[in-house]
Amino acid sequence: MAWFGVNISNITLENAFSEHEPRDERLAQVEIALLSIIFTIAGVLNFGVLLLLWKRRKQLSRMRVFVFHLCVADLVVTFFQVCPQLMWDITDRFVGPDVLCRVVKYLQVVGMFASTYIIVVMTIDRYQAICNPMVTFQRRRARWNGPVCAAWCVSFIGSLPQIFIFSRVEVAPGVFDCWAQFIKPWGLKAYVTWTTLVIFVLPIVTVIACQVRICRTVHFNFHMKTQHVGEVVSKPLSSRASSVAGVSKARVKTVKMTVVIVLAYIICWTPFFTVQLWSVWDAEAPTQTATFTILMLLASLNSCANPCIYLLFSGKLPKRLAALTCVDQPEIKESIQEEATMVSSLYISLKSLSDCR
Repeated sequence: MAWFGVNISNITLENAFSEHEPRDERLAQVEIALLSIIFTIAGVLNFGVLLLLWKRRKQLSRMRVFVFHLCVADLVVTFFQVCPQLMWDITDRFVGPDVLCRVVKYLQVVGMFASTYIIVVMTIDRYQAICNPMVTFQRRRARWNGPVCAAWCVSFIGSLPQIFIFSRVEVAPGVFDCWAQFIKPWGLKAYVTWTTLVIFVLPIVTVIACQVRICRTVHFNFHMKTQHVGEVVSKPLSSRASSVAGVSKARVKTVKMTVVIVLAYIICWTPFFTVQLWSVWDAEAPTQTATFTILMLLASLNSCANPCIYLLFSGKLPKRLAALTCVDQPEIKESIQEEATMVSSLYISLKSLSDCR
């Protein structure tokens, strides 16, 4: 697997010359089939959600801005991580010049960074909206807000080591491939451990801490509402109670969606990073088995899960999917309804004028 900073089946140049065993063609066919399915589903769903959000670009809320950029990050994963790996598995060797090798490896990790840190800034934004609502109210809405730009900047900068680590080298007489070269004996372990901490461990710790605070605030809000339901008119609430009393159902719904997105990320990416750490810290790790391959494939399912989660929480999943396949019919119905509403309102206004006269 070549998605990450390491090739599980071919980690360093030295292993390339020492291992000449043919690959398991049956396992390769299963991997190609799964990657093809993931690529198709992730591409269609994320592109469809982007179209839906783009049509409402003038009325995007802060949460929809985060979902928009999360879809963009998932499309980067789809086209620059899943697709190159799919072609790589079909050809068994990387086909392309050295520049393409470095660019592909760079964009593979950019997608991982972006999808992770968009979730982080989304969770922090929900934390501000629930726990510090006055601060959130004072901020201006912007499509290119600071947290989103910061997440993309971290992604572009944090992925730069890939350009210098990977290159197109001759792994056998007349055979070239895209391989990584590390400083022995600690380079590989240090890089994989550092990347796991930056992309997975630290973001997850931050997200969990924010979610715990959010859940505590929401629970306190509901407790105060039930406790002071008879004292709202006669006795004013404390400052703490009044600060959380404004938590609306819409915000609670976005918090639930964020929690599900975080859980999906943890479920999909935990096996991947576990396998990566196991492969570099244990010299006897069964990296060539089907179990390792399947666990690696679970990571890409996150790009399929995110748009599904958004569509489910939007409450209009069947209508949204129908709108993607049949765009004309909903538009016709909406235009007819708008015209009928305008005609009826015009009739009522004219009738009221005539009555006044």
